Amino acid sequence: MMLCSHALRCQAKDVIALVGAGGKTTAMFRLAQELTARRFAVVTTTTTRIFVTQMAAAPCHLIAEDGDALLAQLPHALSQHGHVLVVGSTDVAENKALGITPRLVERIAALEGVDAVIIEADGARMRPFKAPAAHEPVIPACTTLVVPMASITAIGQPLDSRSVHRPERVAALTGAAPGDPITPQMVARVLAHPQGGGQHVSPTARLVPLLNKVETEEQLATARHIARLLLQEPRIESVVLAALHADDPAHEVWGRTVTIVLAAGGATRFGQPKLLLPWGETTLVGRVVDQALAAQGVDEVIVVVGCAGEQVAAAVRDRPVRVVVNEAWAEGQSSSVRAGLAALSGGVSAALFLLGDQPEVRPEVIEALVQRHRQTLAPIVVPSYRGQRGNPVLFDRSTFAGLSQLRGDAGGRQLIERSPQGVEWVPFDFPPPADIDTEEDYRSRSQG
Repeated sequence: MMLCSHALRCQAKDVIALVGAGGKTTAMFRLAQELTARRFAVVTTTTTRIFVTQMAAAPCHLIAEDGDALLAQLPHALSQHGHVLVVGSTDVAENKALGITPRLVERIAALEGVDAVIIEADGARMRPFKAPAAHEPVIPACTTLVVPMASITAIGQPLDSRSVHRPERVAALTGAAPGDPITPQMVARVLAHPQGGGQHVSPTARLVPLLNKVETEEQLATARHIARLLLQEPRIESVVLAALHADDPAHEVWGRTVTIVLAAGGATRFGQPKLLLPWGETTLVGRVVDQALAAQGVDEVIVVVGCAGEQVAAAVRDRPVRVVVNEAWAEGQSSSVRAGLAALSGGVSAALFLLGDQPEVRPEVIEALVQRHRQTLAPIVVPSYRGQRGNPVLFDRSTFAGLSQLRGDAGGRQLIERSPQGVEWVPFDFPPPADIDTEEDYRSRSQG
């Protein structure tokens, strides 16, 4: 369980736009509370409308009747309160405060003393699900993170105005008929659609849907299904499964995990290209790759080859993997780590490194590491075999820059030893997978 700001990977100077339905106002004030606890100076605002009664959730609010006057007042208010809500004038008839212009949001975000701006960028009339009209959401150009939202409670409800804001737009985007039950496929389609959750979103902004009110095991299973569907869209960076009213609101963050098999070494201790030796009905490296492919939750398998690269690549050519050549393999394992990282796309959340000479790694170990990362977003996730550190190891994308600076033959172990506080351990009650380093190792372990 995580805080929402951690699950969304919020950083200093982020401008966050909340769109869709299912708890945007709650999310806005929850994020503000979490970020001010990190000593961020936070401005919350809206480019649509907010109920006057909801304004009490902020410790201070300012009325933006004059932009220049507001910008003069804001630094002092932030220094006193840490969090300031900025709204326009009040519509007394509807008991709502009006929103501010995108240009004023940009001016606020540019202030030196503002660490984060959080915007409620459209309305949903208290419904759990919606699709936007052509004029919404109103997202300032400076926005860095857009969070399309829906409540999991919409699943199974009829597609009508009682459950959905703008049901006709949902029908147009999904091909559903009025009155049809809302399905996970419909929610995923709307949240990811360029005329749905992606409408008016800058190509440079991160797009991270949030599914709210995930409170039961059944709802969690449904939310996971929606997350899988959403991640089929390259534009989606990750998906947060949450219950915003809970103390630790984010249950899981679903992203893309890639397994990188390090199979470039020269096998100097063995004396020959050991990865090509028979192992059961395949080769040693083939067995490692098969174990990686058998694990649920892995989106791609990359095999880094170097010494005897053509032969090793040929040994796995019939499998759905991507082969990357490490020309600098003689520099040690860290060069293969760098080659694997360089091959990753920008949308990868984590990389899990498997050694090409450890054929006994079990798929359930890989799955457990991926699941623990979803639950924590820990920088490093490491298996502990009866108290002994082992492989494989999962690294969050926040560590990729550090991994890319490594040199020599130690690989990611250097980061684990430097930052033990960033390591999440997953215990297993069986021995660690053995390295096949010598002929004796091979004879005693081989299935060939």
